[in-house]
Amino acid sequence: MAKQSVSFLIESEKVGKLDTLASNQERDRSYVLNEAVDLYLDLQQHHAELIQKGLDDIKAGRVVTHEEVGERIAARRRRRVKAHAE
Repeated sequence: MAKQSVSFLIESEKVGKLDTLASNQERDRSYVLNEAVDLYLDLQQHHAELIQKGLDDIKAGRVVTHEEVGERIAARRRRRVKAHAE
């Protein structure tokens, strides 16, 4: 995969932490930054997929009203209280 240089401003304290982390892993700063970017991009993609799933559920009518959620929570609480009382 082709590589490209990217520069950005970062707080000096964070650079020190990056360098310490890289040193502890016997890696260079670039490796640690690439790992961090990969994790961030994966997380953002995961969030986007979850959001899209929710939007798809709404379009398909697979939703629960606020009142239904409240009723389900109340029912769970009643079951827990009953179980603890036994």
